[in-house]
Amino acid sequence: MSINSQDLWKQCLYLIKENVSEQQYNTWFKPLVFEKYNPSTKTLLLMVPSALVYEYLEEHFLDLLRKVLTRIFGQNVSLTYRVVVDKKNHLTQDIESDNEGEIISCEPRTNANQSPTVLDSAIPDLDPQLNPHQTFSNFIEGDSNKLPRSLGLSIAEHPQSTQFNPMFIYGPSGCGKTHLINAIGVKIKQLYPQKRVLYISARLFQVQYTNAILKKTVNDFINFYQTIDVLIVDDVQEWMTAKSTQDTFFHIFNHLFRNGKRIILASDRPPVDLKGMNERLITRFSCGLIAELERPNVQLCSDILKSLVRRDGLDIPADVIQYIAETANGSVRDLQGVVSSLLAYSVVYNSNVDMRLAERVIKRAVKVDDHPLTIDDILDKVCNHFNVSASEVNSKSRKRDLVLARQVSMYLAQKYTKMPTSRIGKLIGGRDHSTVIHSCSQVEERLKIDKSFGNEITSIENSFRLKK
Repeated sequence: MSINSQDLWKQCLYLIKENVSEQQYNTWFKPLVFEKYNPSTKTLLLMVPSALVYEYLEEHFLDLLRKVLTRIFGQNVSLTYRVVVDKKNHLTQDIESDNEGEIISCEPRTNANQSPTVLDSAIPDLDPQLNPHQTFSNFIEGDSNKLPRSLGLSIAEHPQSTQFNPMFIYGPSGCGKTHLINAIGVKIKQLYPQKRVLYISARLFQVQYTNAILKKTVNDFINFYQTIDVLIVDDVQEWMTAKSTQDTFFHIFNHLFRNGKRIILASDRPPVDLKGMNERLITRFSCGLIAELERPNVQLCSDILKSLVRRDGLDIPADVIQYIAETANGSVRDLQGVVSSLLAYSVVYNSNVDMRLAERVIKRAVKVDDHPLTIDDILDKVCNHFNVSASEVNSKSRKRDLVLARQVSMYLAQKYTKMPTSRIGKLIGGRDHSTVIHSCSQVEERLKIDKSFGNEITSIENSFRLKK
């Protein structure tokens, strides 16, 4: 073997030490003496100081021993104890371990809701619980995320560096925090597949910890998390009222930090605003890199939309993309919801995506209190006020009441939407932009001299439940 067998046993002891308490290690494992290892028969012989130690190891630590041996020496290792039965006369007895030759499964856990145990910690392969679709390649860069994205990529490429550790990312809901921390984890696994990377939400961590308390396996729970190379925790603000969870994570954090392991945290607020969080945790959250993710601006929303549209094979006109980007509240999550809805509508009804469809989807996909009025909203209120129908307003009729309703609709559309006049004209009667400009001018002039007309406009605006 290229590596000395005794050195391999030292690696086993190191791993065991990481997964048991100090007292357990000193009492049951430190007295063990490596005798020899036969690679041809895959047999490991350990000297045990007494029958009591042998019996205790077999009863309480057999699974741990076998998993550690499997990890360091390989599969199907046979363990034999040389038990000292008479220290005075130097008499020993060789005893084979129970369940000899048992093959230990190295499959990752599939049930993420179950608290990890000390036995899991010896498994070479760990399911990182990452979303493989959230990568740097589809995390679109913009002014609001350029710095966190660049630093996150640097950390992913050099996770062993102690610089910027921990990385604490914060920002409002929907700005891309979860995507970014997933992208960091995915990149690390691509570049360093041997590293134990784990993504977990703060809430799931707390559920696992509660289960560990109920099962009286808290030490196992802590030991498992102390074996992680890159720990990624999302939504840490969930712990603000969970003092016991905070205390436990504090010990895990300290162990990982002292051993040069990478810690990445995400929250909807900076560390100083985590009211109720233990001060010593806040201090540790703040000792590395604090990076803010802002809501994407209109340009970034537009770029994200174009990327989503290409991904889903949709054909959306540029002005519709611009309209969605301006009305989705700067939320990446809302943008994804709008695109998914547009895709569903276009497939189910076999129709093209146009401005009117986009308006309907925005109205349903974006929070009502936040989205601006649509042309349909405005036409509905104006037609109700003047007691005419939308089809009449959109017709070519030059009747006085219809012309007035049409002009008021165009005026309010320009005031309460971000659409260009050409788009407003097209959606209200198929007119051109000059007609919209003229209509708005007519309404504005009349408002200056006609108080009763002004009261009518105010009445319509009040029905929108929007402030002027």
